[in-house]
Amino acid sequence: MSSSKPPPAEGVRVHWEQLPPSIRGAIEEHIGGRVVRSRTQPGGFSPGLAALLTAAGGRNVFVKAVSGRVNPDTPGMHRREAEVVAALPPEAPVPRLLWSFTLGDWVALGFEAVIGRVPSQPWRDDELHLVIAGLRRLHELLTPTPIASETAGHVLATHIKGWGELQKLSTGGLDDWSTRNLDRLLDLESRAADASAGETLLHFDVRADNVLIARDKVYFVDWPWARIGAPFVDLVAFAPSVAMQGGPQPEDLLRMAAVKAEDGAIDAVIASLAGYFLAYARRPAPPGIPTVRAFQAAQGAITLAWLKERTGWS
Repeated sequence: MSSSKPPPAEGVRVHWEQLPPSIRGAIEEHIGGRVVRSRTQPGGFSPGLAALLTAAGGRNVFVKAVSGRVNPDTPGMHRREAEVVAALPPEAPVPRLLWSFTLGDWVALGFEAVIGRVPSQPWRDDELHLVIAGLRRLHELLTPTPIASETAGHVLATHIKGWGELQKLSTGGLDDWSTRNLDRLLDLESRAADASAGETLLHFDVRADNVLIARDKVYFVDWPWARIGAPFVDLVAFAPSVAMQGGPQPEDLLRMAAVKAEDGAIDAVIASLAGYFLAYARRPAPPGIPTVRAFQAAQGAITLAWLKERTGWS
């Protein structure tokens, strides 16, 4: 277990009292009463409101709301999440979408309130086993996918990649191992799209801050990245964050989860993730999300070390 403190997974949160009066009024209309208590939820990268709201009648609703002025991409992600969650089967371990609306440049979503907590950090083995079992059950429920969606392969081919970008760095910046093996890394990354093919609707962004534990049940939240692919992709993408947050090393997590996939397919997805984390960590921080680059850099270092171990390249 690691004792170092990982970078925070945080966007710039907006508190209930900071919302424009028109947005507060619209949310209260959807909730059905005046909000008497608001508890801002920590973690996650959404640069807006993410709060458990309690109405005068005692009803609890979890509400997310964001303005395009804070970050131009997040409203679209909220709309995408609403579409995905509304289409999931009721037995899926996902908080149910109650309503959504757009008002001006604001988008708001209301979810059933799950009174739970994010996993402990450092990760505890019992909670990690619970999350892995919950993810396995989620994949069973979402195979075949209940909705049409872009594939994980398309995202890996167009977005979750970075070795080509790293190759163009005029000031270097790559470690010696990556520099020596850059052509092999580019080739391995190019195989990730085909390697990830499958018919399961993946969460595609499983991390501790996107998980809630309520007694012995696990809920998976924040669904804008959902894509169709092979179940092992969710676990491979999850593994670096677990190691970063004090849990087992990535290879140990795959063994815990009894992942069934060819080594070549796993290596290709790891290569794509490593390139993505390392390249994006060098970019300027997006508006309203100041900590995301440090978070990506930390995962990139772990993912690269994992890839070195698996490939055995000198």
